[in-house]
Amino acid sequence: MRTVVTGGAGFIGSHLGERLLQQGHEVVAVDDLSTGSPVNLLPLLDHPKFTFVRGSVLDTALVDELISDCDRVYHLAAAVGVHTIVNRPLQSLRINIDGSQNVLDAALRHDRRVLITSTSEVYGKNTADLLGEESDRVLGSPFKARWSYATAKAIDELIAQTYWQTHGLRVVVVRLFNTVGPRQTGRYGMVVPSLVAQALHGEPLTVHGDGEQTRCFCHVDDIVPALIALLETPAAYGQAVNLGNPVETSIIALARTILQLTASDAEIRFVPYRDAYGAGYEDMQRRIPDITKARDLITFSPAHDLVRIINDVADDQRTRMALEARRWRPTEPALVPASTAGTPSLTLLQRNGQLHVVGNGTEG
Repeated sequence: MRTVVTGGAGFIGSHLGERLLQQGHEVVAVDDLSTGSPVNLLPLLDHPKFTFVRGSVLDTALVDELISDCDRVYHLAAAVGVHTIVNRPLQSLRINIDGSQNVLDAALRHDRRVLITSTSEVYGKNTADLLGEESDRVLGSPFKARWSYATAKAIDELIAQTYWQTHGLRVVVVRLFNTVGPRQTGRYGMVVPSLVAQALHGEPLTVHGDGEQTRCFCHVDDIVPALIALLETPAAYGQAVNLGNPVETSIIALARTILQLTASDAEIRFVPYRDAYGAGYEDMQRRIPDITKARDLITFSPAHDLVRIINDVADDQRTRMALEARRWRPTEPALVPASTAGTPSLTLLQRNGQLHVVGNGTEG
């Protein structure tokens, strides 16, 4: 089984690729490394069935070539994180809309089943006790970057649903609610790794607003098997499915738990949203997934609690410097032309006897 994972060097994508390799798949991970990291791929690089392609989902020809030669696609590539969306709104829109369009078009042309990762952001400011897949979207102004991201992901979902209804494309849309775990960075605004890193360094834990806003956190080790199972479940085709852990915690409680588990004596510092993200930024107070559909389709039931999540993230943070020191680079032996790759913009890296495709073309 040959599987393409877009965003394969990202936090979730690298875990997904690793799990697929363990199950015997051939895995082709494509990533432009704008937010993904080669460090995430270290556990995968030497596997004989793994190939890494450095390239963008905005490269239509590359996407078509990769999908034409696979059996299934997991589309995780996206502009991620609050900071990315606020600071690079146009690029974020292009990647999230045009990139997904390229993947869906190629999957349709070659009749490949595909899973599209969406986000709980599509529900916007809906603060219902449980958000089901048919819940209303409550959004702010489209001129505010926060809601442009939600709109872009909703467009992705609409295109996927239309391709299912009109052409029978075997597609599943998954709405993720705050997936957390090892390899996730706080660089783009993800709250758990950000707070854990601050605690471990003895720095003030920055809590935005009053800290009473709540979130639901789910371990990546619960999410990845569910992604695989959903794409193998025909009853899920043409549907949107929530994946998350419906256990709710406030951000201030999260910060205090992190201080306790890391034995840190750092203080908690409250930062106004204006100072963190600029004027006009809007946040939501709560967002809780109804996972009934996922439970019915694949018996989804998150097994990892918040304590396990924090401890795993903290362990990952403690070893991050060591991993960075071993950062993979295309050094010995030198890069050679990839005439067999079928694409002039690609080169091959030979590492420990294995060839890995590395793009040197345009990045998105």
